[in-house]
Amino acid sequence: MEKQDILKKDDPREMLQDIEAVIFDLDGSLVDSMWLWKAIDVEYLGRFGILLPEDLQSKIEGMSFMETAIYFKEHFPIPDSLEEIMNAWNKMAWDKYLHQVPLKKGVSEFLDGCRKRGILLGIATSNSRELVENVLGAHGLREYFGSIMTGSEVKKGKPSPDIYLAAARQLGAAPECCLVFEDILPGILAGKNAGMRVCAVEDEYSAAAREEKKRAADYYINDYVDLL
Repeated sequence: MEKQDILKKDDPREMLQDIEAVIFDLDGSLVDSMWLWKAIDVEYLGRFGILLPEDLQSKIEGMSFMETAIYFKEHFPIPDSLEEIMNAWNKMAWDKYLHQVPLKKGVSEFLDGCRKRGILLGIATSNSRELVENVLGAHGLREYFGSIMTGSEVKKGKPSPDIYLAAARQLGAAPECCLVFEDILPGILAGKNAGMRVCAVEDEYSAAAREEKKRAADYYINDYVDLL
């Protein structure tokens, strides 16, 4: 991708102009972690002798942690309760997050730059609060964020705008003054549906949807080094 491809509709040097708050998705946007959820699904379903359906990831993309657990309970013969399913996922994910999941390139420097400009920072993730708090703590990033919203704390998951609107309210920023960073199409649409500007982030997991992401978002970057 050429350097000019960072840009979708506007000059990337003006990306933060008139922006009061930047709100990030977590998985695939701040950290390189989208791969691990398929691995967890394979392992978890395998406990019950269930093979991973080829279309599972596309079916659950954008769902909150609770919505995904409900989907599993309704579509697979699993004896675990919803709470047991989510607890199992948290335990399986935590070791991988701690030892195998890096930050996207340039994240720390970009966060520093936003803070120096007085821009408020938030997270809007479909992941569980336990995991997002642990991930941010492990990378020393918790202090940057004035808001952390999870999909289980709003009525509808992405692509509905609920989670981004809730994060903006918590930060005290108007939606039109917010910039969202997202790696998957439902998340990009959630940001746009909230009336916010959206920068799509390159991620191997969503590579097949790259052109759709470019069309839906206002900007597109390989990683945050592109913005430094």
